[in-house]
Amino acid sequence: MSLADSHSRQDGPVRGRPRSEAVERSIIEGVIGLLEDGVPLSELSIERIARTAGVGKATIYRRWNGKEELFVDVVRAAEPPDPELPGTSVRDDLVTLVEQLRRRGLMSRSSVLLHNVIAQMKHSPKIWEAYHAIVVEPRRRKQHEILRRGQENGELRTDIDVDVMNDIVFGPMLVRAVMRPDADLPEGLAERMVDAVLEGLRPVSSPTP
Repeated sequence: MSLADSHSRQDGPVRGRPRSEAVERSIIEGVIGLLEDGVPLSELSIERIARTAGVGKATIYRRWNGKEELFVDVVRAAEPPDPELPGTSVRDDLVTLVEQLRRRGLMSRSSVLLHNVIAQMKHSPKIWEAYHAIVVEPRRRKQHEILRRGQENGELRTDIDVDVMNDIVFGPMLVRAVMRPDADLPEGLAERMVDAVLEGLRPVSSPTP
């Protein structure tokens, strides 16, 4: 069974005991310290992580199913937190999520650690699969929910597939933030992008006879 399959039925790692944020934080900081020292992901074993964090291996396995899930939490700890959605309109929610992509792009460029870890993850299929299952897919589901709500309440056209609409809305910022590392990511860019895209996604009023 793949990591993606296992996470389709659960929200996070199976934990045998109540979570201790202090312990988890020390483990994650231990991994970050090793990565900052130049240790590649491929050479990070659970034994080494446990020794660095000053815990037993069982402590790690009670919190994560394996090092793939642990590495995903390390990357997530280095990224901006998922924002609270205002819920005032589809436009406002979309701007909030596109703005998060802009900030993640800025952080990826300025954080050597985050940039290197993401680059290394792409060469580890199990870690990349875990990242998509635990982080990327839940974010995409949230985006789809917003777009469907917009179609249901008349804010967005209903003749465009939600998955296609999702790419239209979020694709431009992803391209600019990830594929064009030299492109500017100024303040206000999220608002401009969303407003431009929504011009074509709003329902067209029927002409008055």
